[in-house]
Amino acid sequence: MQSDHSLAERAMADHYTTLEVAKMLGMAVRSVQLMVDRNELEAWKTPGGHRRISRASVERWMTAHGAGGAAPAPAAGTPVTSRPPLAPPVAPAKGRAPQILLIEDSIHFQNLVGLIVQQHFPGVQLQVANDGITGLALYGQIQPEVLIVDILLPGIDGATLITTLRSHPQFARSHLIVVTSLDEQQREPYAFALQGVKVIHKPRLVAELPSALAACIPQAQVPA
Repeated sequence: MQSDHSLAERAMADHYTTLEVAKMLGMAVRSVQLMVDRNELEAWKTPGGHRRISRASVERWMTAHGAGGAAPAPAAGTPVTSRPPLAPPVAPAKGRAPQILLIEDSIHFQNLVGLIVQQHFPGVQLQVANDGITGLALYGQIQPEVLIVDILLPGIDGATLITTLRSHPQFARSHLIVVTSLDEQQREPYAFALQGVKVIHKPRLVAELPSALAACIPQAQVPA
């Protein structure tokens, strides 16, 4: 018969803490908590109120999203620092239309940004990614003049995505705009990535995005 100590060790090996999963996936803790709330990860709470996340559900998520390939997840407590790689850069075509990449999972705000771009910047091409991991790959492919990123994203949160991109030289050529439904107090956990960045509160998107884009794309003028 196994001892209580052995059973406890086996149980510990079958789950992770929220912080461990955040390190493994390269996300903020808050983003992992939201994934649990959306039932993307299986979790429960200890009698003390701490989340424990199923190892199997983390491995399924990593496999489905291409995070870490098919390799098994590391043992609980092992820090992981690798991030999803950017796709090989593609040289922009000479004289091409300016590119905007929007990384946003809300269809409503995808459509709203699309309407704003169409109305004020008809010569600009808008590309859309529904999650952070897809956004990273698409950024490497098109190297847009402007990157618009939501903070709360499935896959990898916007703040972590920004931090990842900043480590790549090609990011220096892009203007960054962050859009979010979070108020200033709710943004505090992501402040490490938002310093010096134009942040637009989503209720102000229609009023503020056109002028923010005009400052980033000199050849496109906002109509008077």
